[in-house]
Amino acid sequence: MKKSFIILITFLVSTLSFSQTKFGNPEVDPIQIQKTYPEWSVYQNKKIMLSRDFTALDEASKEISKEVFLDKLANENYIPIRLKSEESAYVYKLFKISPKTDTSIKATINQIGFDAYKNYKMEGTAFPQFSFKDLDGNLVTNESMKGKIIVIKCWYIHCTPCIREFPQVNKLVSAYKDRKDIVFMSLAEDSAEQLKTFLARKPLLYSVIPDMKEYMNNALQLNSFPTHFILNKEGMIAKVLPNFESLEVALAKESKM
Repeated sequence: MKKSFIILITFLVSTLSFSQTKFGNPEVDPIQIQKTYPEWSVYQNKKIMLSRDFTALDEASKEISKEVFLDKLANENYIPIRLKSEESAYVYKLFKISPKTDTSIKATINQIGFDAYKNYKMEGTAFPQFSFKDLDGNLVTNESMKGKIIVIKCWYIHCTPCIREFPQVNKLVSAYKDRKDIVFMSLAEDSAEQLKTFLARKPLLYSVIPDMKEYMNNALQLNSFPTHFILNKEGMIAKVLPNFESLEVALAKESKM
């Protein structure tokens, strides 16, 4: 009986050890990365992409759902860190934010988590009804876009991050120019006259739909720009994304489905 008990304890310890080590170590020191806002911000922007598919771990290295992970980021006191893994595998773990950490880091993480959670909850739902005319007078509706993958960029003229990614999104349009089943369109807050003047200086290869502020505020409930949507061929929201980097990754995946 005693021997069996020892074997059982050994098995449980080895199982627990495996569960804690089957994922790699943090790729950066979770405490050190919190030392300054600029250092953390560079890491966050380059290494943490909450819109992608990833394995989510809580503070105790237990697997949790992406929804729970994002909710904790939005409402609690955690910083996400990627664990070392194969290049194509993404494992993010929650670590407690140090009491001495700059409060602006926590506030920014909460906001990033809130936006990511909101975006995640939109995925898998139908894109709101629309009937728009672009700057060239072309009418686009939910029905006319059925059977196509639609990439939507939401922006406005005075949004610096929106404009900064123009060269990248233009390059993306060019990369998919032979895919007749992929459509790129943008919703802009500004008037047609303002957009024509602006785009003459800074071209955008998307079709551009003006006067979309009310639609983006009410139908899409956006509070962060740029925001990108990928709609699948059934008109459902496949992904909601905060920047070009995450858009490029998600479109590559969706285009192969």
